[in-house]
Amino acid sequence: MKLEKKAVIFDLDGVLCHTDQFHYQAWKGLAGRLGVYFDEEINNRLRGVSRMASLDIILEGSGRSYTRAEKEALAAEKNEAYRELLKGMSPADAAAEVRETLEALRARGYLLAVGSSSRNAGFILERIGLEGFFDAVADGTEITRSKPDPEVFLLAARKLGVRPEDCAVVEDAGAGIEAAGAGGMTALALFGDARGCGLEDYDLNSFRELLELLP
Repeated sequence: MKLEKKAVIFDLDGVLCHTDQFHYQAWKGLAGRLGVYFDEEINNRLRGVSRMASLDIILEGSGRSYTRAEKEALAAEKNEAYRELLKGMSPADAAAEVRETLEALRARGYLLAVGSSSRNAGFILERIGLEGFFDAVADGTEITRSKPDPEVFLLAARKLGVRPEDCAVVEDAGAGIEAAGAGGMTALALFGDARGCGLEDYDLNSFRELLELLP
């Protein structure tokens, strides 16, 4: 099966690189300070959702309510810890398979974009040396609704100047797959709970398999 598309939009965390362990450490530290229980199962609920929505999930176990200002301060505290951890990333954190596939897609004439709910997308791309591969980046600093809302993917398509139906989206989270479908895009599931979620158009076994789908 070959897809006739003009553009490919990639989620960032879990697809182009893996920062899950940094998110986990930062949230774990915050939860510990607040005396809130936090484990891998709760962490898995945070995949693909915004920072504030993630905080709400964690605070479910707090036994008290927080004002908007308090929540914003807690989210900022988590993000500061997370960015400190990200500073340890380097181009070695972007797999050779990812770089080679992106280069091949560009050589075939595809437009490439990142569509991520992360507010740190630009910083991460810079740290891992992938910022020059993409024609557009749409991230959490530019949207008001996180996945499964399609806003970030539709923004990426607009930045690329292509119709949603001409885009394929590569995601590792079920919420991202749902967002791609809601936006009228072809959803490609790679890793995570995206694979087998029932909403994807194709399951990928590896990043390089994109080259088999996109002529």
